[in-house]
Amino acid sequence: IPMKKFRGQGKAGAYGEFMIETDYHVGRILDYLDQAKLSKNTLVIFTSDNGPENTWKERTTKFQHQSNGIYREGKRSIYEGGHRVPFILRWPAQVKAASQWTQPVCQTDILATLSELVGQQLPANAGEDSVSFLNVLTGRKPQPQRPPMIHHSMQGRYAIRSGEWKLVMETRKTGRELYNLANDPRESRNILGQHPQIVAEL
Repeated sequence: IPMKKFRGQGKAGAYGEFMIETDYHVGRILDYLDQAKLSKNTLVIFTSDNGPENTWKERTTKFQHQSNGIYREGKRSIYEGGHRVPFILRWPAQVKAASQWTQPVCQTDILATLSELVGQQLPANAGEDSVSFLNVLTGRKPQPQRPPMIHHSMQGRYAIRSGEWKLVMETRKTGRELYNLANDPRESRNILGQHPQIVAEL
């Protein structure tokens, strides 16, 4: 529930008000870093743990606000609406303002990235699914394609994402699905039968 001072400010109910409050608090943190002259060499990461809560459906009709954007479904889902989230970094000493990286990054990658940043090698049995993206931030050299990512839904469904391809695995009630996220980020066309080699590789 948003604080009283933010109620009535948004146009998407309590959700919109909470977003306004979140923006306010992030601004306070960034302002403090500026005032303390710490901004230049401080890495700030702003992200979300998953897609929008299932109340996004109600907001779509009640407020004409599409919390999941163009993506399919939301929180707890195996589809992109449940996994694709904001991932914003600020580090003026290393990252050019308004620059973008359009390749897949997973939040598990924060561990390896920060580890490399401070010069601390991870043990062999720690963060096995964490891949540093420090090269992207510093621009030292091109970043190779990230190894595949594994997604999981609350319903127990798994998917594997490799580059532009995403294979959603079957359950007792549903079949496999294959999507090319570069061409179909909405996951509206299951092209499983058209690419047996990709399916086999994934």
